[in-house]
Order: sequence, then C-alpha cells, then structure tokens
Amino acid sequence: MILQAYKLVKDNKGAGGIDEVSLDIFDRDWKNNLYKIWNRMASGTYFPPPVKAVPIPKKSGGTRILGIPTIEDRIAQMVVKLSIEKNIETCFHQDSYGYRPNKSTLDAIEITRNRCWKYNWVLEFDSIGLFDNINHDLLMRTVEKHSKNSWEILYIKRWIVAPIVFQDGRLEERIRGVPQGGAISPLLANLFLHYVFDCWMTQNYANNPWCRYADDAIIHCKSHKQAKFIKDKLNERMQSCGLELHATKTKIVYCKDSNRKEYYENCNFTFLGYEFRPRKAKGKKGVVFTSFLPAISSNAKKSIRQSIKEWRLLWMTNQNLIDIAKRYNSVIQGCLNYYGKYGRKELVKVLEHVNKHLCQWFRRKYKSYKRKKELTRKVMTSIAIREQNMFAHWKVGITKMVG
Repeated sequence: MILQAYKLVKDNKGAGGIDEVSLDIFDRDWKNNLYKIWNRMASGTYFPPPVKAVPIPKKSGGTRILGIPTIEDRIAQMVVKLSIEKNIETCFHQDSYGYRPNKSTLDAIEITRNRCWKYNWVLEFDSIGLFDNINHDLLMRTVEKHSKNSWEILYIKRWIVAPIVFQDGRLEERIRGVPQGGAISPLLANLFLHYVFDCWMTQNYANNPWCRYADDAIIHCKSHKQAKFIKDKLNERMQSCGLELHATKTKIVYCKDSNRKEYYENCNFTFLGYEFRPRKAKGKKGVVFTSFLPAISSNAKKSIRQSIKEWRLLWMTNQNLIDIAKRYNSVIQGCLNYYGKYGRKELVKVLEHVNKHLCQWFRRKYKSYKRKKELTRKVMTSIAIREQNMFAHWKVGITKMVG
C-alpha cells in the first residue's frame, strides 16, 4: 500500500512541504523513506507535521490558501485514501462528479446541458470556503460510519487538526476545515457534502435533479417559485452544518430559448468553466432557433488569452515553429479537449490568438516582414495549411491568421 501510494504521489508531482524535501530529494533514498513511513503508520506512531501555507490567486480575485503537506505526509494520506475510498465510493450519488474515479467535469456539463432543455429554471449555488469551514465533529461522524479500520480514523483525526504554517513563520491551529492541497482532503470534502447536500436533496426534493462538482452545484426547478423556496431551505441547511452560500455565486436562472418567452434578469450561469446561456442553433432542416447551450466562459477565455500572452513568443526568435509547437501543443490540445466539446466556435476565437502571436513572432524573427502584416498573414496561413499537423489547433482547421 505504501509503495502504491508513493507511485501515485510521484505521478501527481508537486512541491515539497515545510521540510523543503522535494520529490527528487525523497527519491534518492526512497526505500528507506518508505520503510520509515510504513513503520510508523503500522505502529500507530505516525504524527503529521504542520502543512505549508501557499497563497494562490483566485480567478474571481483575491487569494486562496493551499495547505501543502510534506512528500512523506502526502504518501501517508494517499495510503488512507486508497484504503477508505473503496468503502466510501459505493455510497456516493450518481450526480456527484467531483474527485471521483471514472467521472469527469465534461460528464457533469453534459448532464446539465440535457436537463436545462427539460427544466425551465436553475438554482446555481456555491459555498464560501468549503475546505476551510468543514465541521470536524460532523465530518468524523461520517468517516466513522464508513471506515472499517480504526487506523484510518486515527490518522484522519490527526490530519484535520494538523496546524498550518504561514510564510512569516506564524503557526495557526486548525479547529475546522481540511487543508486544501492534501491527498485525502478532496475525498473528505466530498463525503461531508454527500450528507450535507446530496442525501438532503434526495430525501426532500427527489423530483428536482441536480449535479454537483465539489461545492459547485446546479439544481433544476420547474418554476421560479420552486427555485426560490429551495434556495431558502438550502441556505438554512448549509448554515446548520457550518457552511454559508456564496451571495454572488448563488442565483436563480431562467433557461431562456425560442420556446420560453418569459422575461427574467438572469438568463445565464457559469458551471465548471462553461457558460450556459441562450445561443443560436441550427436544426436538422437548417432552421435557425435559440437554444440554451454551454460554451467556454468569458473568464476562461480571458485566462487562456493571458496564458498565451505569457508565453512571450516575441522573445523566442532563436527558436523555430517546430520548437514552439513541441513546447505548447499539450496546452493547446488540453483546451481543445475540454472547451472544444460544446460551443466550439467560441473556442476558435480564443485559439486564433495563438496564430496572432505566431504572426508577431514571425515578423520579429524575420526583419524583412517587420512592417508587412498582410504578407505575414498570407505566409503563415500557407504554412498552417501545408503543415497542419504541426500545431494541435491547425490540425482541426483553426488556421485563420489575425492581427
């Protein structure tokens, strides 16, 4: 079990914790290091060290604190996760998609897309700081219900109270929440919300389908009145369990299309990087109508454009197109794989920014084209068509040169 956990942690990569021991350093004496972990865990004498606080920027603004365990602690957590997950996974609801094997964000997008055609209203909600606000007593009650091994319970109790160390050396005791960054934390958060939300919805609102990915969720409703009622009840439920709904990210949405004529101020919502809203669609016989459909969100577009800008292609004139393609094709392919499944036209507009920066790179690399934008576009277009397998987005026909 220790060896299996080590291989998984190694595959996931990641930085070291407060001991500054990286995976490379750990690997130098991995057999002895794994033996020490096994020895202490098997005897019940493993005590997790404090987690390292690392602030990361949030797309919506501000920062989120990640709690980064040491490599050793990550392996120990993975051992317990692998052991207890087998018992927990079978209890989860089919519409819970986050942090689960054989379930993906695109699965959640697809089921939500289909249900928006059947239900006129959506209640979109998100909770404030799920990982930071999980009630320890309630969490351990759920763990004890599903765990068959006392050692799993012992170590989970120790992990959830492990203190966090900030960059200035300040040590903060943890009285609630689980460190966002630990190997076992997503499973614990999912288990907590299974009882806080999933079971509660199934018992009280069985006729309202829902889809949850971590603490980001969608509830489908038949009317605005019903959506408002469930929203109020959900708020009460969350507060009773120590959580709070996010005021700006929790809203009622009307799934407007050609057959839904009502007026409502909110006709769009964003879920897992996709924006659902009324969009033009074409029927089988070529008839144009309005449907409620997903496509890449504005924030995701902005993030991808910023990433392309940060490639700094203008400073890579010492390299050729093949070098650039090898360096960034995996990123481009990732965008195509995720955001290209629905509303592909919106993604095309974003990936054309790659072509724009490639044209700028070309003009800077070849001085004779410095002021010849139109000629550059023609040359790059011919290259993209001739060598369409070079870049991932060229391969699928995104060869238009802009800028």
